[in-house]
Amino acid sequence: MAQPRILIVEDEQGLTQSLSWYFNKEGYETHVADNGTDGLLKAQTILPDVVLLDIMLPGMNGLDVCRELRAGERTRDISIIMLTAKSEETDQVVGYSLGADDYVPKPFNNKVLLAKVKALLRRVQGSGEPGDVAESHGVKIDRIRHRVLHKDERLNLTPAEFRLLETLVRQPGRAFSRHQLMEAIIGGGSSTLERTIDVQIRTLRKKLAKAGADAELIETVRGVGYRFKG
Repeated sequence: MAQPRILIVEDEQGLTQSLSWYFNKEGYETHVADNGTDGLLKAQTILPDVVLLDIMLPGMNGLDVCRELRAGERTRDISIIMLTAKSEETDQVVGYSLGADDYVPKPFNNKVLLAKVKALLRRVQGSGEPGDVAESHGVKIDRIRHRVLHKDERLNLTPAEFRLLETLVRQPGRAFSRHQLMEAIIGGGSSTLERTIDVQIRTLRKKLAKAGADAELIETVRGVGYRFKG
């Protein structure tokens, strides 16, 4: 099996060296960029499995890099973990609205970061078991090809949006709390705010509508969370 590729986009040289050494030791192929412009170019060229992306970068900031990656045909499915010293709630919400998969405030433990990377890679790769295709109300989830279709129209989803919609579609009619949905798309132990699920749901509804589906297939369950129409 090929080594998973990690791109570290970070301007703190000491942190970059530490992360490179740690992930190399754990069997990952690591690449480094110390500014946003170079990071975006390397991501488009290398097509890494995961990008560790700082927000406060010289030149193009991390949020703009994230936006560009999600807009690119070849880079939109790359997993992105935001690394930042900023911990305000609005920063998390903005990051997730642009398509980030997880958010890790500095300082962080390398073992925790590694666990998050592994969890993202497992979710993207899928289990390869029966049930790789799920369909409800014309929305078809194909885990192997990692795509979502409504009739013949493809929905361009981020990896986190894909996992969120898949969780809902596989159990239509079941009400999920925000916490349960966060567990499904990111995993346990995350410091991510549960309200970022609301951002993801709003974006999913817009993308469903753009593909010709009923945006209200994702129903709000007052006082609980969300469910896919049964």
